[in-house]
Order: sequence, then C-alpha cells, then structure tokens
Amino acid sequence: MNVGGPPTGRNLKDLAVRYGGAFLAIAAALLISRGLKPFLGDSALYLLALPAIALAALRFGMGPSLVAVASALLGAKYWFMQPVHSLRIDDSGDWAKFFAFLIASSFIVALAETRHKENERLRNAQGELEEKVNRRTAELHTANQSLSDLTARLLHLQDEERRRIARDLHDSVGQSLIALGMNLSFVEEEIERLRKMASLVKDSKELVRENLASIRNLSYLLHPPLLDENGLSSALPWYTRGLAERSNIKVDLELSDELGRLSRDSEVAIFRIVQECLTNVIRHSESTTAAIRIAQIGSDVSVEVRDTGKGIPPDKLLELTSAGTPGVGLRGMQERIRQLGGTLEINSEGVGRGTLVIARLPYVSSLAPGVSSVPPVQMYMPQNDTHTH
Repeated sequence: MNVGGPPTGRNLKDLAVRYGGAFLAIAAALLISRGLKPFLGDSALYLLALPAIALAALRFGMGPSLVAVASALLGAKYWFMQPVHSLRIDDSGDWAKFFAFLIASSFIVALAETRHKENERLRNAQGELEEKVNRRTAELHTANQSLSDLTARLLHLQDEERRRIARDLHDSVGQSLIALGMNLSFVEEEIERLRKMASLVKDSKELVRENLASIRNLSYLLHPPLLDENGLSSALPWYTRGLAERSNIKVDLELSDELGRLSRDSEVAIFRIVQECLTNVIRHSESTTAAIRIAQIGSDVSVEVRDTGKGIPPDKLLELTSAGTPGVGLRGMQERIRQLGGTLEINSEGVGRGTLVIARLPYVSSLAPGVSSVPPVQMYMPQNDTHTH
C-alpha cells in the first residue's frame, strides 16, 4: 500500500476489485435468495447471505466485508421484510431477525479480521526469521572464505619451507658427509697395511654413502631441485623411476613434449598431485600398475592418474567428493588446484574397478607476464638405484 501519499493507480484498482467482489458476492446471494423465497421463505436470505459475508471477510478484508454486511441488511429490508420495497420495519419479529443477522455478521467479520491479523503476524515473524537465516548464511560464507584463504597460505608456506629444508640439507649435512667420505677414502689408502682396520673403514664408508644417498633422496622428495631447474620433464621421470624401484609398481608416465615450462606454482601443484596420487596407490589401492598422462588440452593442462586396484566403494567416494571432511592429502590437492582456478575429479566404478583422478588447471607458461623464473638449484643428483630411493 502507498502509505502517507495519494493512492496510486495500482492501489485504486486493488480497492475496486476488493469492494466490487464483496458487493457482487452479496448481490448474488440476494438474487438467489429471492428465487428460493417461495420454497424456503426468509430463511433463504440467511442461509446464503452469511456465507457470502464470510467469503468477503476472508477474501477481501474488513472494509469490503462491512460493505457486504450493509448491502445485505439493505437488501433484506427492501426485498424480504414487510412492507417490501420500503426501508420501514413495522414487525417486532423482523426487528429481531434484523439484529440477529447484524450480530451474526459482525461476529463473522470479527473472526475474519482476527485471522487476518494473526496471518500478518505470522508473515512478519517469517520475514524476520528469513532475514536472520540470510544473515547467518552470509556470516558462514565469510568464515568459509577466510578458512579457504588460510589453507592456501599454509600450503604456500609449506612449499617454501620444504624448499628451504632441501637446500639446508644439501649445503650443510650433505657437504659434510661428502668431505667425511673423502677423508675415509684417504685413510683407507693410508692404512692398507692394517688389514683388520681396512674392513672397518670400508664398512664405515659404505654407511656414509648410504646415509648420504638417503639424505639426498629425502632432500629431493621434499622439493626436487630438478623441478626448479628443468621443470616437470626431468622431475617427474626421476620421481616415478625411483618410486617404481622402491614399490615394485609399474608406473607408465606420458608427458607431452609440447607442454613446455609452466609457471612455478603450476609445476609444483602438478608434481604434488602426482606424488599424492601415487602415494595413495601404494597405501590403499593394492594396484600393481599406475598410468600418468599430462598434456595440454586447449587452454588447460590435464593431469590424469589411473590405477587398476580395488577401487573406492560408492559410499566412501561420495564422502570424499562431497562437502564433508576429506583426508589431508585430498584436501591439499583440492586447495592447490582451486587456488590456480582448476578442478579435481575422482572417478571409481566400484570395488575392483580401479580409480581415475583427473585434475585440470589453466595453462600458464613460465614466459607469461608476471611469472617469475626461479634460479636453478645446484645440487648433486641422487643415483638411480635401489639404495637412493
């Protein structure tokens, strides 16, 4: 309604419909009552007028219902009470019917108005409740966004910390062990005449070599320098060969030659996705093979990791792909890809059918504007044998 101002055309039309509808309901009741008067007498008016007034009160409101009551009273006096076609009432019995009808009509209008007010109160309460729900929803969305930003920041800090630890291991412990190995080699040559000591020195040297290989391998697993220096084309083959030797799982890697160097964030994300998928194959799938396909499709980079293991039960797959609480590894993959504007999909046809993980993220070349290049890390490459993985 246009409160505080002149009625608009729309309000005038609404008023005309409401008052006209109430009047037509009473007019129809009066006309039908006149037709039934020879059979039902004056009772026909009350049998039809009261339902018409109830309809006007419930459907059109208090004002139109009062108009309906007044019209019914005038029609009853003019057409039904003696003398007809006159507004004068001579019979006390007609006065009693007149006032009884007025009281009954007023009671109906009052009940209808009470119902209208109760409905209005319920609508107001519903509106307030919807406003509270919308406000809580907005607060929850803000909290979820803050949590997502914090997760992305933690992932970034984790990658930086791995890079720092890898360099520190090489620059400090790794170099010291190399020097110690050289010293032991010299001692071994000098004390060749001491046969008993020579065997001990050789054993010590072997232990040093194995420890150096383990530290070097740990450093590469934390953050392979090949990833910064030569990209995925060197880091992924090195990683998959070592994993295949350690786990006896046949890994088939297909890396498109046309892919080229990507941005540092994209290459780190792809390497971690492959690393996490292969770790899950070893721990959960019981598969003896794994296939990796990385290629550029249009403006995206597609990463597919498939195994032939026992697969994921439907209820577990639904839990992983829904908005529940997935594992730490899966959550990390999802956040890495989401921060780069990509998508992650997990498919499994059930137990014994294997699992397919598909990640797609935008293709961002290392030569793209704003993408900083990372200086190559000078480090010894671990030997590709069973002792270094």
